[in-house]
Amino acid sequence: MFGRFGKFLISTSYFLLPRIYGGSFTTLVIFACPIACHILIVNVDEVNRGKITEKQRTVKILKVKSMQEKERVVFVDYVRVVAPLLVMLVHASENFYAADSSGLAGSASMLANESNRFWVAFWDGGVSRCCVPLFMMISAYLLVPMKSGQTMSSFYKRRFLHILPPFITFLVAYSLIPLLWGAMDWEQSVADLKSIPWNFTSMSGILWFMYPLISLYLIIPIVSPWLEKSKPQEELCFIALFVISTFMPFLRRFVQPELWGECFWNHFHMLWYCSGYLGYLVLAHYIRVHLTWSVSKRLWVGLISFLVGAVFTGWSFWWKGVPGVLMDTPEVEWAWEFCLPNVLLSTFGAFLLFSCIRQQKAPGWITQISKMSYGMYLMHMLFLAPIASYIVNGDQANPLIPVWLAIPVIAVISYVCCVITTKIISLLPGSKWIIGC
Repeated sequence: MFGRFGKFLISTSYFLLPRIYGGSFTTLVIFACPIACHILIVNVDEVNRGKITEKQRTVKILKVKSMQEKERVVFVDYVRVVAPLLVMLVHASENFYAADSSGLAGSASMLANESNRFWVAFWDGGVSRCCVPLFMMISAYLLVPMKSGQTMSSFYKRRFLHILPPFITFLVAYSLIPLLWGAMDWEQSVADLKSIPWNFTSMSGILWFMYPLISLYLIIPIVSPWLEKSKPQEELCFIALFVISTFMPFLRRFVQPELWGECFWNHFHMLWYCSGYLGYLVLAHYIRVHLTWSVSKRLWVGLISFLVGAVFTGWSFWWKGVPGVLMDTPEVEWAWEFCLPNVLLSTFGAFLLFSCIRQQKAPGWITQISKMSYGMYLMHMLFLAPIASYIVNGDQANPLIPVWLAIPVIAVISYVCCVITTKIISLLPGSKWIIGC
Protein backbone atom coordinates (compact mmCIF):
# COMPACT_ATOMS: atom_id res chain seq x y z
CA MET A 1 0.00 0.00 0.00
CA PHE A 2 2.78 2.35 0.86
CA GLY A 3 5.36 1.11 -1.61
CA ARG A 4 8.92 2.24 -1.13
CA PHE A 5 7.86 5.24 0.97
CA GLY A 6 6.07 2.97 3.44
CA LYS A 7 9.15 0.87 3.97
CA PHE A 8 11.30 3.99 4.33
CA LEU A 9 8.87 5.64 6.79
CA ILE A 10 8.53 2.54 8.96
CA SER A 11 12.27 1.93 9.08
CA THR A 12 12.95 5.61 9.78
CA SER A 13 10.35 5.66 12.57
CA TYR A 14 11.78 2.48 14.08
CA PHE A 15 15.27 3.93 14.13
CA LEU A 16 14.54 7.49 15.25
CA LEU A 17 11.56 7.34 17.61
CA PRO A 18 13.49 5.93 20.58
CA ARG A 19 16.11 8.62 20.10
CA ILE A 20 13.65 11.55 20.26
CA TYR A 21 13.64 11.18 24.00
CA GLY A 22 17.13 12.58 24.03
CA GLY A 23 15.58 15.98 23.34
CA SER A 24 17.72 16.67 20.28
CA PHE A 25 16.34 19.33 17.95
CA THR A 26 18.38 17.85 15.09
CA THR A 27 16.70 14.49 15.64
CA LEU A 28 13.29 16.16 15.61
CA VAL A 29 13.98 17.80 12.24
CA ILE A 30 15.41 14.61 10.73
CA PHE A 31 12.44 12.63 12.00
CA ALA A 32 9.76 15.00 10.74
CA CYS A 33 11.27 15.88 7.37
CA PRO A 34 10.83 12.52 5.58
CA ILE A 35 7.11 12.58 6.30
CA ALA A 36 6.66 16.22 5.33
CA CYS A 37 8.69 15.73 2.16
CA HIS A 38 6.58 12.78 1.11
CA ILE A 39 3.40 14.80 1.55
CA LEU A 40 4.88 17.52 -0.62
CA ILE A 41 6.40 15.53 -3.50
CA VAL A 42 4.39 12.36 -4.04
CA ASN A 43 1.67 14.02 -6.05
CA VAL A 44 4.13 16.01 -8.14
CA ASP A 45 5.54 12.64 -9.18
CA GLU A 46 2.06 11.45 -10.09
CA VAL A 47 1.48 14.54 -12.22
CA ASN A 48 4.85 14.18 -13.92
CA ARG A 49 4.16 10.52 -14.66
CA GLY A 50 0.95 11.52 -16.36
CA LYS A 51 -1.47 10.04 -13.82
CA ILE A 52 -3.28 13.39 -13.52
CA THR A 53 -3.89 15.17 -16.79
CA GLU A 54 -4.85 18.81 -17.10
CA LYS A 55 -8.28 17.76 -18.37
CA GLN A 56 -8.82 15.45 -15.37
CA ARG A 57 -7.81 18.24 -12.99
CA THR A 58 -10.29 20.64 -14.61
CA VAL A 59 -13.08 18.07 -14.40
CA LYS A 60 -12.33 17.49 -10.72
CA ILE A 61 -12.45 21.24 -9.98
CA LEU A 62 -15.86 21.46 -11.68
CA LYS A 63 -17.08 18.49 -9.60
CA VAL A 64 -15.86 20.19 -6.44
CA LYS A 65 -17.81 23.33 -7.28
CA SER A 66 -20.90 21.26 -8.04
CA MET A 67 -20.60 19.47 -4.70
CA GLN A 68 -20.15 22.77 -2.91
CA GLU A 69 -23.42 24.02 -4.34
CA LYS A 70 -25.59 20.90 -4.10
CA GLU A 71 -24.40 18.34 -1.57
CA ARG A 72 -23.25 17.88 1.99
CA VAL A 73 -19.80 16.37 2.31
CA VAL A 74 -20.45 13.44 4.62
CA PHE A 75 -17.00 13.06 6.16
CA VAL A 76 -16.94 16.80 6.96
CA ASP A 77 -20.10 16.28 9.00
CA TYR A 78 -18.23 13.66 11.01
CA VAL A 79 -15.32 16.06 11.54
CA ARG A 80 -17.76 18.69 12.78
CA VAL A 81 -19.21 16.19 15.24
CA VAL A 82 -15.84 15.04 16.59
CA ALA A 83 -13.88 18.33 16.61
CA PRO A 84 -16.00 20.02 19.35
CA LEU A 85 -15.49 16.96 21.55
CA LEU A 86 -11.73 17.27 21.02
CA VAL A 87 -11.92 20.93 22.04
CA MET A 88 -13.73 19.93 25.22
CA LEU A 89 -11.10 17.27 25.94
CA VAL A 90 -8.45 20.00 25.70
CA HIS A 91 -10.28 22.25 28.15
CA ALA A 92 -11.17 19.38 30.46
CA SER A 93 -7.47 18.48 30.62
CA GLU A 94 -6.51 22.00 31.62
CA ASN A 95 -8.27 21.48 34.94
CA PHE A 96 -5.47 19.10 35.87
CA TYR A 97 -2.50 21.39 35.31
CA ALA A 98 -3.93 24.89 35.76
CA ALA A 99 -2.13 26.67 38.61
CA ASP A 100 -5.22 28.61 39.74
CA SER A 101 -8.88 27.86 40.39
CA SER A 102 -10.12 29.05 36.99
CA GLY A 103 -9.82 25.57 35.50
CA LEU A 104 -7.98 26.89 32.45
CA ALA A 105 -4.22 27.02 32.06
CA GLY A 106 -3.19 30.67 32.27
CA SER A 107 0.36 31.96 32.35
CA ALA A 108 1.37 29.48 35.06
CA SER A 109 0.86 25.73 35.37
CA MET A 110 1.45 23.05 37.99
CA LEU A 111 1.04 19.30 37.83
CA ALA A 112 -0.06 17.57 41.02
CA ASN A 113 1.49 14.17 40.31
CA GLU A 114 2.83 11.78 37.68
CA SER A 115 -0.63 10.49 36.82
CA ASN A 116 -1.81 13.98 35.89
CA ARG A 117 1.39 14.50 33.94
CA PHE A 118 0.78 11.43 31.78
CA TRP A 119 -2.96 11.73 31.24
CA VAL A 120 -2.89 15.44 30.41
CA ALA A 121 -0.15 14.69 27.87
CA PHE A 122 -2.25 11.83 26.48
CA TRP A 123 -5.69 13.45 26.25
CA ASP A 124 -4.71 17.05 25.54
CA GLY A 125 -1.45 16.70 23.63
CA GLY A 126 -1.82 13.33 21.96
CA VAL A 127 -5.51 12.86 21.24
CA SER A 128 -6.95 16.36 20.92
CA ARG A 129 -4.35 18.92 19.89
CA CYS A 130 -5.41 18.77 16.23
CA CYS A 131 -8.90 20.12 17.07
CA VAL A 132 -8.42 23.76 16.04
CA PRO A 133 -6.65 23.08 12.72
CA LEU A 134 -9.39 20.57 11.87
CA PHE A 135 -11.97 23.36 12.24
CA MET A 136 -9.87 25.57 9.95
CA MET A 137 -9.47 22.83 7.36
CA ILE A 138 -13.16 21.96 7.11
CA SER A 139 -14.02 25.63 6.64
CA ALA A 140 -11.50 25.89 3.83
CA TYR A 141 -12.50 22.52 2.37
CA LEU A 142 -16.09 23.66 1.93
CA LEU A 143 -15.57 27.31 0.98
CA VAL A 144 -12.54 27.32 -1.33
CA PRO A 145 -12.74 28.04 -4.20
CA MET A 146 -15.77 30.28 -3.91
CA LYS A 147 -18.97 29.35 -5.73
CA SER A 148 -19.24 30.29 -9.39
CA GLY A 149 -20.32 33.90 -9.78
CA GLN A 150 -20.01 34.71 -6.08
CA THR A 151 -18.59 38.16 -5.40
CA MET A 152 -16.43 39.27 -2.51
CA SER A 153 -19.27 41.28 -0.99
CA SER A 154 -21.78 38.43 -1.26
CA PHE A 155 -19.29 36.01 0.29
CA TYR A 156 -18.58 38.35 3.19
CA LYS A 157 -22.28 39.02 3.74
CA ARG A 158 -23.14 35.31 3.83
CA ARG A 159 -20.25 34.19 6.03
CA PHE A 160 -20.22 37.08 8.50
CA LEU A 161 -23.98 37.10 8.98
CA HIS A 162 -23.57 33.45 9.93
CA ILE A 163 -20.72 33.76 12.44
CA LEU A 164 -20.65 37.32 13.81
CA PRO A 165 -24.05 37.63 15.55
CA PRO A 166 -23.56 34.41 17.60
CA PHE A 167 -19.95 35.40 18.29
CA ILE A 168 -20.98 38.81 19.66
CA THR A 169 -23.89 37.23 21.56
CA PHE A 170 -21.53 34.93 23.43
CA LEU A 171 -18.96 37.66 24.06
CA VAL A 172 -21.74 39.46 25.90
CA ALA A 173 -22.94 36.23 27.54
CA TYR A 174 -19.49 35.44 28.94
CA SER A 175 -19.39 38.98 30.34
CA LEU A 176 -22.72 38.63 32.18
CA ILE A 177 -23.67 35.02 32.92
CA PRO A 178 -20.72 34.33 35.29
CA LEU A 179 -22.28 36.98 37.58
CA LEU A 180 -24.98 34.42 38.41
CA TRP A 181 -22.60 32.13 40.30
CA GLY A 182 -20.19 34.76 41.55
CA ALA A 183 -17.35 34.05 39.13
CA MET A 184 -17.00 37.80 38.50
CA ASP A 185 -18.21 41.06 40.00
CA TRP A 186 -20.00 43.95 38.27
CA GLU A 187 -16.79 45.94 37.90
CA GLN A 188 -15.17 43.13 35.94
CA SER A 189 -18.35 42.60 33.94
CA VAL A 190 -18.49 46.24 32.85
CA ALA A 191 -14.77 46.19 31.98
CA ASP A 192 -15.33 43.07 29.86
CA LEU A 193 -18.25 44.61 28.01
CA LYS A 194 -16.12 47.66 27.20
CA SER A 195 -13.33 45.46 25.84
CA ILE A 196 -15.54 43.55 23.37
CA PRO A 197 -14.68 45.76 20.35
CA TRP A 198 -10.99 45.05 20.90
CA ASN A 199 -10.62 41.43 21.98
CA PHE A 200 -12.20 38.47 23.74
CA THR A 201 -13.10 39.05 27.37
CA SER A 202 -11.63 37.74 30.62
CA MET A 203 -14.01 34.76 30.78
CA SER A 204 -14.22 34.04 27.03
CA GLY A 205 -10.66 33.01 26.26
CA ILE A 206 -11.98 30.10 24.20
CA LEU A 207 -13.27 32.61 21.66
CA TRP A 208 -9.73 33.51 20.57
CA PHE A 209 -10.34 31.01 17.77
CA MET A 210 -12.88 33.29 16.13
CA TYR A 211 -10.32 35.94 15.20
CA PRO A 212 -8.09 33.72 13.00
CA LEU A 213 -11.27 32.17 11.54
CA ILE A 214 -12.48 35.66 10.59
CA SER A 215 -9.08 36.38 9.06
CA LEU A 216 -9.41 33.26 6.88
CA TYR A 217 -12.83 34.40 5.72
CA LEU A 218 -11.36 37.81 4.88
CA ILE A 219 -8.59 36.29 2.76
CA ILE A 220 -10.65 33.62 0.95
CA PRO A 221 -11.94 35.94 -1.81
CA ILE A 222 -8.32 37.05 -2.39
CA VAL A 223 -6.76 33.58 -2.71
CA SER A 224 -9.78 31.84 -4.26
CA PRO A 225 -9.10 32.98 -7.86
CA TRP A 226 -5.54 31.67 -7.60
CA LEU A 227 -6.61 28.34 -6.12
CA GLU A 228 -9.27 27.94 -8.79
CA LYS A 229 -6.60 28.03 -11.51
CA SER A 230 -3.49 26.82 -9.72
CA LYS A 231 -1.70 23.64 -10.68
CA PRO A 232 -0.80 20.97 -8.12
CA GLN A 233 2.88 21.89 -8.22
CA GLU A 234 2.11 25.53 -7.45
CA GLU A 235 0.03 24.66 -4.41
CA LEU A 236 2.67 22.19 -3.23
CA CYS A 237 5.25 24.96 -3.45
CA PHE A 238 3.14 27.11 -1.11
CA ILE A 239 2.54 24.15 1.22
CA ALA A 240 6.29 23.50 1.31
CA LEU A 241 6.90 27.08 2.47
CA PHE A 242 4.14 26.66 5.05
CA VAL A 243 5.76 23.47 6.35
CA ILE A 244 9.09 25.28 6.70
CA SER A 245 7.37 28.11 8.59
CA THR A 246 5.98 25.64 11.13
CA PHE A 247 9.54 24.86 12.24
CA MET A 248 10.25 28.50 13.06
CA PRO A 249 9.10 28.34 16.73
CA PHE A 250 11.52 25.44 17.25
CA LEU A 251 14.29 27.32 15.48
CA ARG A 252 13.67 30.33 17.72
CA ARG A 253 13.84 28.11 20.80
CA PHE A 254 16.88 26.02 19.91
CA VAL A 255 18.88 27.96 17.33
CA GLN A 256 18.24 31.72 16.94
CA PRO A 257 15.70 33.94 18.74
CA GLU A 258 15.02 36.14 15.70
CA LEU A 259 14.73 34.75 12.19
CA TRP A 260 14.69 36.02 8.62
CA GLY A 261 14.16 39.73 9.19
CA GLU A 262 12.59 39.63 12.64
CA CYS A 263 13.63 42.36 15.06
CA PHE A 264 11.91 44.59 17.58
CA TRP A 265 10.78 47.00 14.85
CA ASN A 266 9.70 44.28 12.36
CA HIS A 267 7.69 41.17 13.26
CA PHE A 268 6.94 40.25 9.65
CA HIS A 269 9.52 37.62 8.80
CA MET A 270 10.36 36.30 5.34
CA LEU A 271 7.68 33.57 5.43
CA TRP A 272 5.00 35.63 7.18
CA TYR A 273 2.55 35.49 4.27
CA CYS A 274 3.08 31.74 3.81
CA SER A 275 2.59 30.89 7.49
CA GLY A 276 -0.26 30.51 9.93
CA TYR A 277 -3.72 29.13 9.24
CA LEU A 278 -3.59 30.13 5.57
CA GLY A 279 -1.34 27.09 5.16
CA TYR A 280 -4.12 24.83 6.43
CA LEU A 281 -6.52 26.50 3.97
CA VAL A 282 -4.29 25.70 0.99
CA LEU A 283 -3.63 22.18 2.31
CA ALA A 284 -7.38 21.51 2.57
CA HIS A 285 -7.93 22.73 -0.98
CA TYR A 286 -5.07 20.59 -2.24
CA ILE A 287 -6.50 17.49 -0.57
CA ARG A 288 -9.93 18.14 -2.05
CA VAL A 289 -8.94 19.00 -5.60
CA HIS A 290 -5.58 17.40 -6.32
CA LEU A 291 -5.03 14.47 -3.97
CA THR A 292 -5.84 11.24 -5.82
CA TRP A 293 -4.79 8.64 -3.24
CA SER A 294 -6.89 5.54 -2.82
CA VAL A 295 -8.83 4.96 0.39
CA SER A 296 -6.28 2.39 1.56
CA LYS A 297 -3.38 4.78 1.01
CA ARG A 298 -5.21 7.61 2.77
CA LEU A 299 -5.93 5.25 5.64
CA TRP A 300 -2.35 4.14 6.18
CA VAL A 301 -0.68 7.50 5.52
CA GLY A 302 -3.31 9.18 7.71
CA LEU A 303 -2.91 6.69 10.56
CA ILE A 304 0.88 6.87 10.65
CA SER A 305 0.91 10.66 10.26
CA PHE A 306 -1.59 11.10 13.09
CA LEU A 307 0.21 8.71 15.43
CA VAL A 308 3.65 10.20 14.81
CA GLY A 309 2.41 13.77 15.30
CA ALA A 310 0.30 12.86 18.31
CA VAL A 311 3.05 10.87 20.04
CA PHE A 312 5.53 13.72 19.72
CA THR A 313 2.98 16.32 20.84
CA GLY A 314 2.03 14.31 23.90
CA TRP A 315 5.63 13.48 24.72
CA SER A 316 6.65 17.17 24.51
CA PHE A 317 4.37 18.02 27.46
CA TRP A 318 5.39 14.95 29.46
CA TRP A 319 9.08 15.82 28.93
CA LYS A 320 8.76 19.40 30.20
CA GLY A 321 6.14 18.91 32.88
CA VAL A 322 7.55 18.39 36.39
CA PRO A 323 5.02 17.51 39.13
CA GLY A 324 4.98 19.85 42.09
CA VAL A 325 6.86 22.65 40.31
CA LEU A 326 5.25 25.93 39.26
CA MET A 327 6.00 26.34 35.54
CA ASP A 328 5.43 28.96 32.87
CA THR A 329 2.66 27.56 30.67
CA PRO A 330 4.41 28.46 27.38
CA GLU A 331 7.39 26.41 28.55
CA VAL A 332 5.44 23.27 29.33
CA GLU A 333 3.32 23.72 26.18
CA TRP A 334 6.37 24.42 24.04
CA ALA A 335 5.24 22.07 21.24
CA TRP A 336 1.47 22.61 21.49
CA GLU A 337 1.00 25.61 19.22
CA PHE A 338 -1.33 24.84 16.34
CA CYS A 339 1.05 25.83 13.54
CA LEU A 340 3.92 23.53 14.48
CA PRO A 341 5.13 20.58 12.36
CA ASN A 342 3.97 17.92 14.82
CA VAL A 343 0.45 19.39 15.09
CA LEU A 344 0.35 19.88 11.32
CA LEU A 345 1.29 16.22 10.87
CA SER A 346 -1.35 14.91 13.27
CA THR A 347 -3.98 17.21 11.70
CA PHE A 348 -3.07 16.08 8.20
CA GLY A 349 -3.33 12.47 9.36
CA ALA A 350 -6.66 12.96 11.12
CA PHE A 351 -8.12 14.75 8.12
CA LEU A 352 -7.03 11.95 5.79
CA LEU A 353 -8.58 9.37 8.13
CA PHE A 354 -11.90 11.21 8.12
CA SER A 355 -11.75 11.50 4.32
CA CYS A 356 -11.80 7.68 4.13
CA ILE A 357 -15.48 7.76 5.16
CA ARG A 358 -17.36 6.91 1.99
CA GLN A 359 -20.99 6.94 3.13
CA GLN A 360 -23.42 8.44 0.64
CA LYS A 361 -25.42 9.98 3.46
CA ALA A 362 -24.64 10.46 7.15
CA PRO A 363 -27.12 9.32 9.83
CA GLY A 364 -29.59 12.04 10.73
CA TRP A 365 -28.17 12.59 14.20
CA ILE A 366 -24.69 13.18 12.74
CA THR A 367 -26.07 15.79 10.34
CA GLN A 368 -28.02 17.49 13.13
CA ILE A 369 -25.04 17.73 15.49
CA SER A 370 -22.86 18.89 12.59
CA LYS A 371 -25.22 21.80 11.96
CA MET A 372 -25.18 22.70 15.67
CA SER A 373 -21.40 22.40 16.15
CA TYR A 374 -20.72 26.14 15.96
CA GLY A 375 -23.17 26.93 18.74
CA MET A 376 -21.82 24.02 20.78
CA TYR A 377 -18.32 25.42 20.53
CA LEU A 378 -19.42 28.89 21.57
CA MET A 379 -21.27 27.77 24.70
CA HIS A 380 -19.27 24.78 25.92
CA MET A 381 -17.35 26.53 28.71
CA LEU A 382 -20.62 27.55 30.35
CA PHE A 383 -21.15 23.85 31.03
CA LEU A 384 -17.61 22.52 31.20
CA ALA A 385 -16.41 24.88 33.94
CA PRO A 386 -18.99 23.92 36.59
CA ILE A 387 -18.90 20.22 35.61
CA ALA A 388 -15.11 20.17 35.91
CA SER A 389 -15.25 22.05 39.20
CA TYR A 390 -17.58 19.40 40.62
CA ILE A 391 -15.49 16.43 39.44
CA VAL A 392 -12.11 17.92 40.38
CA ASN A 393 -13.61 18.78 43.78
CA GLY A 394 -10.86 21.25 44.63
CA ASP A 395 -8.12 18.62 44.50
CA GLN A 396 -6.35 17.99 41.17
CA ALA A 397 -4.45 15.08 42.67
CA ASN A 398 -7.59 13.31 43.95
CA PRO A 399 -10.67 14.10 41.84
CA LEU A 400 -13.95 12.24 42.42
CA ILE A 401 -12.93 9.72 39.75
CA PRO A 402 -9.43 8.81 38.49
CA VAL A 403 -7.92 11.46 36.24
CA TRP A 404 -7.64 9.10 33.24
CA LEU A 405 -11.44 8.82 33.37
CA ALA A 406 -12.22 12.29 34.71
CA ILE A 407 -10.95 14.12 31.62
CA PRO A 408 -13.14 12.27 29.07
CA VAL A 409 -16.11 12.21 31.45
CA ILE A 410 -15.97 16.01 31.87
CA ALA A 411 -15.75 16.40 28.08
CA VAL A 412 -18.55 13.96 27.26
CA ILE A 413 -21.01 15.34 29.84
CA SER A 414 -20.27 18.89 28.61
CA TYR A 415 -20.75 17.73 25.01
CA VAL A 416 -24.13 16.17 25.76
CA CYS A 417 -25.27 19.31 27.60
CA CYS A 418 -24.24 21.43 24.61
CA VAL A 419 -26.08 19.17 22.16
CA ILE A 420 -29.30 19.34 24.20
CA THR A 421 -29.09 23.09 24.82
CA THR A 422 -28.22 23.93 21.24
CA LYS A 423 -31.05 21.76 19.96
CA ILE A 424 -33.55 23.50 22.25
CA ILE A 425 -32.34 26.96 21.20
CA SER A 426 -32.49 25.93 17.53
CA LEU A 427 -36.26 25.45 17.91
CA LEU A 428 -36.71 29.11 18.83
CA PRO A 429 -37.42 31.85 16.28
CA GLY A 430 -34.24 33.69 15.28
CA SER A 431 -31.97 30.97 16.68
CA LYS A 432 -29.46 31.54 13.87
CA TRP A 433 -28.55 34.87 15.48
CA ILE A 434 -27.70 33.06 18.73
CA ILE A 435 -26.13 29.74 17.72
CA GLY A 436 -25.75 30.00 13.96
CA CYS A 437 -28.43 27.44 13.05
